[in-house]
Parts: sequence; C-alpha cells; structure tokens
Amino acid sequence: MKPQTDEKDLLKGLAANDPKAVETIYRENFNTIQALIINNNGSSDDAKDIFQEAMIVLYEKAKLSSFELNCQIRTFLYSVSRRLWLKRLQQQNRFSPAGDSMEDTIPVDEELEDHEKKNDEFEMMDKAISHLGEPCKSLIEAYYLQKQSMQEIAANFGYTNADNAKNQKYKCLMRLKKIFFSHYKNGNGDE
Repeated sequence: MKPQTDEKDLLKGLAANDPKAVETIYRENFNTIQALIINNNGSSDDAKDIFQEAMIVLYEKAKLSSFELNCQIRTFLYSVSRRLWLKRLQQQNRFSPAGDSMEDTIPVDEELEDHEKKNDEFEMMDKAISHLGEPCKSLIEAYYLQKQSMQEIAANFGYTNADNAKNQKYKCLMRLKKIFFSHYKNGNGDE
C-alpha cells in the first residue's frame, strides 16, 4: 500500500523538524501505541518512552533521501513500537517468546486493525456517555473511571443508601446501552 500524499508531507515535515508535522503524527498515533503497551504489561510511561523511540527511528529514516515508506506511518510506528516493546520485555525477563519470532503469531496489520477497532468503539462509547446527561454521566464515571464504591456514590450523589445508588447505576447503564447501540453502533454518531 502506498502512503497518501499528506503522509509524504508529514514525513518531509518530520525530517525538517516541523512542529506541526511532529504534533500531527503524535496526535494520530500515540493512543494506538499506548493501547499496545498497556495491553502488554506496560504503563503509560512505558508507552511514552517507546513511542518516543519509535518517533526517533522514523525521524532518522525520514532524513534519509533514499527512504521510501511503503506503508502508512501508523503501521510503521506500530511495528517499530511493538518490536521495541518486545525487546524491552525480553530484557526485563517479563516475556519469553514461544517460537523464534512473535511476528509469526499475529501479523502486525491484523493486530493494528484490532486496536483501531477497539479505539473506535471507545470513542463511540465516549460520545454515547457525553449524550447520557446528568446525573448518569457523573455516576457512570464515578463508578467505572474513578472506581468509587456504591457507598461513596450514595453519599456523593445524595442517595439514601448503596442499594438505591446501585439501582440508579443500572438504569443509567441501560440508558447508555440504548444510546450506544441505537445511535453510535449503527453509524449515526456524527449528528
């Protein structure tokens, strides 16, 4: 697959240290790399380190006049990041390859596609949550993101007890499910 013209421009910008090109490449690719690292025994700090190393590899390549990218930038960064992370895990004895090469297990393009699908679904869920309204939006975030207990939620949201808070959370989840599946999963999310 040949890269699009704007990707060639991004590579030229990267080679010339253009902050806009660097920022665009970062914005469009970091979340995918972060998901890769976190889902494979890493932290967000690890993801930042690995992404930075991958960006340096891409930068060094982009500076070479002989370099021609034969895939998308995201595929290149993902592949480099994946190799760097596997190497780091091996050095830390947190991963021992079953065969000669992890590349034989799952092709990078297929794995990247799975990550992108998950990211798209997370974005759709985020949009659905933003359409949920209060107090449901805050309640769902308090329980699932801030990991508050039902007792804490009952106290913070003014419910008489944890059971009432739990019932409200259930109603909110049903409403969220309805919004997500009817509105976003059917491709109407851009309204």
